[in-house]
Amino acid sequence: MSVGQRSDTITAIDTMLSLTYHRKSFRAFLLTASLFLLAFVASGQTLPHPSASPPLDPTQNGSNKDDKDVNFGSPENEMRANREIKEEKKKYDENVARAREVSQLASQVSEHFDKQRAFNSDDAKRLERIEKLTKRIRNEAGGSDSDTDADINEIPRERQMLVKRVAEFADELQKMVEKTPRNVVSATVIDHANKLLGLVQHLRDLSR
Repeated sequence: MSVGQRSDTITAIDTMLSLTYHRKSFRAFLLTASLFLLAFVASGQTLPHPSASPPLDPTQNGSNKDDKDVNFGSPENEMRANREIKEEKKKYDENVARAREVSQLASQVSEHFDKQRAFNSDDAKRLERIEKLTKRIRNEAGGSDSDTDADINEIPRERQMLVKRVAEFADELQKMVEKTPRNVVSATVIDHANKLLGLVQHLRDLSR
């Protein structure tokens, strides 16, 4: 074999070896790529899917918004509550003042009758005033003008005893009103006021 033939033979062998090496490298690359692809697919199946929307924060729900809108403890609400309390106390004090006036007027009628044994025009005005105030007290306690006067057992026939009974009932009514809390419907005050009205009306009839 000549030198040229040897050179061609060596070149051919080198070319075949180079092709074989490249084929092996390509196969190794394909194998490595396949392994990475399989690993990626497997990891994609195991990862949790993200939710469509983030979970709601319970502190941002509508109830808190409503609570803020109510605005409890605002200066306006406190001022309104204070006005209502003052108005209720004013009504209570006025009703107590009526009861005290009824008791005072009844005492004056009784004292005058003990001295004079008779009624005058001033006594008639006092009895009329007692009747008017007692009706107002009854209504403030939850009664009304449609209430009928309570039945009174053993109404004294003598005017002197009747006058004393009116004074006693008026004094008891004052104590009841003073002990009754504000905004309380008191059946006791209503009943006692009706009894006093019956006595006063009977006394007015006798004094005419």
